[in-house]
Amino acid sequence: MLEKINSSQDVKKLNIKEKEILAKEIRKYILEVVSKNGGHLASNLGVVELTIALNSVFDIPSDKLVWDVGHQSYVHKIIHGRREELKNIRKLGGIAGFPKTNESEADCFNTGHSSTSISAALGMARARDIKGEDNSVIAVIGDGALTGGMALEALNDAGTSKTNIKVILNDNEMSISKNIGGMSRFLGKLRTKRSYTKSNNSIKKILEKIPLVGKPTVKVIRRFKRSIKQLIIPKMYFEDIGFTYLGPVDGHNIEQLEDVLALSKRVLGPVLVHVLTKKGKGYEIAEKNPDKFHATPPFNIETGEPKKAKQRDYSAVFGEKLVELAKKNDKIVAITASMKDGTGLKKFKEEFPKRFFDIGIAEQHAITLAAGMAKEGVIPVVPIYSSFYQRAYDQVIHDVAIQNLPVVMCVDRAGLVGADGETHQGMLDMAFFRLVPNLTIMAPSDFKELEDMLEFAINLEKPVVIRYPRGGESKTKINNHEKIELGKAEIIKKDESNSSENSDKVAADKNFKNTEIIENKKITIIAIGNQVPKAVAIATKLQEKNVQVEVINARFLKPLDTETIKDSILRTRNVITIEDGTCINGLATAVKELIVDEGLQNVKFKAFAYPDEYIKHGTVPELEEIYGMDASNIFESLFKS
Repeated sequence: MLEKINSSQDVKKLNIKEKEILAKEIRKYILEVVSKNGGHLASNLGVVELTIALNSVFDIPSDKLVWDVGHQSYVHKIIHGRREELKNIRKLGGIAGFPKTNESEADCFNTGHSSTSISAALGMARARDIKGEDNSVIAVIGDGALTGGMALEALNDAGTSKTNIKVILNDNEMSISKNIGGMSRFLGKLRTKRSYTKSNNSIKKILEKIPLVGKPTVKVIRRFKRSIKQLIIPKMYFEDIGFTYLGPVDGHNIEQLEDVLALSKRVLGPVLVHVLTKKGKGYEIAEKNPDKFHATPPFNIETGEPKKAKQRDYSAVFGEKLVELAKKNDKIVAITASMKDGTGLKKFKEEFPKRFFDIGIAEQHAITLAAGMAKEGVIPVVPIYSSFYQRAYDQVIHDVAIQNLPVVMCVDRAGLVGADGETHQGMLDMAFFRLVPNLTIMAPSDFKELEDMLEFAINLEKPVVIRYPRGGESKTKINNHEKIELGKAEIIKKDESNSSENSDKVAADKNFKNTEIIENKKITIIAIGNQVPKAVAIATKLQEKNVQVEVINARFLKPLDTETIKDSILRTRNVITIEDGTCINGLATAVKELIVDEGLQNVKFKAFAYPDEYIKHGTVPELEEIYGMDASNIFESLFKS
């Protein structure tokens, strides 16, 4: 079946038995691809039948289908002409792991972050109405994403709008980690509606058969219907705010799904279809461990074990150190936005369950919650991925920074993250955090410095940002670790050799060109975070060319150590900066401002950072090479005139 499918129209031609065969083939294919490449597995295995049913009932791309987050869109991509391309998903030059409008007309909206689909779909539906068109617009959103405030705002607006929009609630009781909170409990109660609907219809049929009194009795009962619902289904939220609620329906029964989706097409106004699915469906190992197989590296299908053992990474180091510090200080608490495992907080939760708070996919709430705790003397530590911190920017400014509250904001996955691509690359955090008064911004060069910075931040009693990358530390080791002092950089390499002798040696080196940036054979390299080991490696190569090199580990983007940097620039008059963020308003901008503000003359400057654009997916080494940010390219560029 799989080879015959390239569009919704191809799916519509199949009967139920053929669609069930197609579902099995799709599951097998996704399992094979992800086991080789890595990627999002459990979420995609969970929506196979749902995606087939959506394409059976609706005419995509004429009908618009918006996937919330979008990591569950592999089935959608297979159905819409990208079966073979899936073999290279998330690879450099291959298709993305999320919906992309530039890949296919069937991808009607780019997604990557949670809780956006209903807003986007409502916007499309209203645009459709303005243009006088009549196509369907469907948003597919997971129950985990409903903890995001934006989704609730959109539901509220859509419910009062009378706009024809379909919301498919993919309820698998999971986001990345198991769902928590009031919305999760509410949906648990709502799942009882299946029994209510069945009994309600049976009673209605029986009563209508009774002569004379049957139909009037049904009318009377209808008056009490709302009360009955409230008794059996507490807080009928969706209907209360204006949605027609359909379901729950078995998300792995294609025939049932098609029936309820077809019914949703006939209902006017906003409709919510409640679909019950199982994450990892069809692969028992993923069914039992859906959080482990949310996003997975290549793995062995038979055992489910990764093909390569996971190395110790920054997230793990952060989590271990936080536990160590929390044992000594009972004021320390940890807050996560449904990313306990990804941010290294699993052990913290086990050790300090009463001091651990998983608040769901709600980064805005996480930061203001932390601010409230900090106001009352608690020390909140909040690790959130860099690209997800973008969602809480106002709260960082308004609730933390203005009040100068001691919240420790740990920015995980800063810089390049690789295969997840442009929606997840942590390129912007230094730029947008640097604008905020009262913030202290740090970045460690290795594991040891992360541990030191975390301990320093907890004792600082000010709002602090610590940014660190995905994955492990560099193979280039930093041997000296001076004590962390507020706003103090660290000089790692300082050349004290006689400048005249060195100049003679350089002049004799035929491979050395008198270039624009190293005109006097001296250079200052200022780097921050995980770019510091790279700067050390480049410095070693430069010293082999008899160039005098000073390497400064900035440590702090804010406050910047202007004294140390200024003194070094005055000695060399040539300076480069290296950072794993955007070229705008990061380390390079800070150093250029220093040069101008201090009136430093005859200084040659070159910045190595990522351009003012969104970085697509690929491995980190591949992307570094493309953008000239690997050590070899930086070194060679210094010798180009």
